[in-house]
Amino acid sequence: MSKLTIGVSGINATSNPGPGIPVAKSLKESDIDCKLVGLSYDVNDPGHYLSHYLDKSYILPYPTNGWDGIYKRLQHIKKDFGLDVIIPCLDAELPLYIKYADELKKIGIETFLPTQKQFELRNKDKLTGFAEKIGAIYPKTWKIYSANELSKIFADHTEVMVKGQYYKAYKVNNLVDATKYFTSIAKEWGFPILIQEVVKGEELNLIGVGDGKGGNLGMVAIKKQTTTDIGKIWSGVTITHDALTKVAEKFVKKTKWRGPFEVECIVDGDKIQLIEINPRFPAWAYFATGVGINLPEQIIKSILKQKPSKINSYPSGKMFIRYTDEIICDITQFSNLVTVGENHVSTN
Repeated sequence: MSKLTIGVSGINATSNPGPGIPVAKSLKESDIDCKLVGLSYDVNDPGHYLSHYLDKSYILPYPTNGWDGIYKRLQHIKKDFGLDVIIPCLDAELPLYIKYADELKKIGIETFLPTQKQFELRNKDKLTGFAEKIGAIYPKTWKIYSANELSKIFADHTEVMVKGQYYKAYKVNNLVDATKYFTSIAKEWGFPILIQEVVKGEELNLIGVGDGKGGNLGMVAIKKQTTTDIGKIWSGVTITHDALTKVAEKFVKKTKWRGPFEVECIVDGDKIQLIEINPRFPAWAYFATGVGINLPEQIIKSILKQKPSKINSYPSGKMFIRYTDEIICDITQFSNLVTVGENHVSTN
């Protein structure tokens, strides 16, 4: 049997890292015999130049331009290099991959994703009622379309979170900063903008994969130690937290979630304040692999109809620290990406 070719997106391994390289690292350390293809929207994504993890990389049209361009590009990649499975890792592209999953399957490209209905259940602007069903509390949240609405909110609140529907979240304590971030997020990601009350407690996250039948293929919980200015985890430590685990299990059971997810919350004892549920792997996905729970491998095994080796036991007190590094490469790699939209990352 020839090697499986797996495509991963989100290879922007920057100070605002995507999940793609952590997913690729996990697959490289798995029992899956595979080649890895980076799917990117920017020639400057460092993943293009990381030969340890990717065998080749390609530039795709932006998701905002619709499905046709992406689909044609994926067809080309499959013919040119091979493409059997795609693990999409970016919020903005997921609705397209979910909508056209059957179309991809017809040409021999598999995915492991939730349905559109499942995906919409965890939208940030719909979590108020859903949080209660899974044993959590959702902080008071306003969905706004005009900066003028901010003054009404600040009449009763001195500190809020300004959040985009896909990315970005900023804590602010005055109307001027709130308006600034409202404008910048709206310009980049559109409306609505979400304004959320600030809650106190420990910041905990949980990563997992739903099997599509109400069960899970593994979960790992961590406590944030340090974060970037936009809230990305820079260091964290593994924990066990029964209340958080139960919330995640209820989420998977009630939605019959299929695919990766991340639960972000603020915890005060057993009180779980749900911040958001991300419908894809987070940038710290490799940390789970490092403590013995290789979730990308579980997905591929499920696609291949192999029995996943579900392991939910992992050691508490393990820590990860993210760091920056430099890649030395030839300018022709960059030129190839600009001119033909692809790059042979690896010579293996």
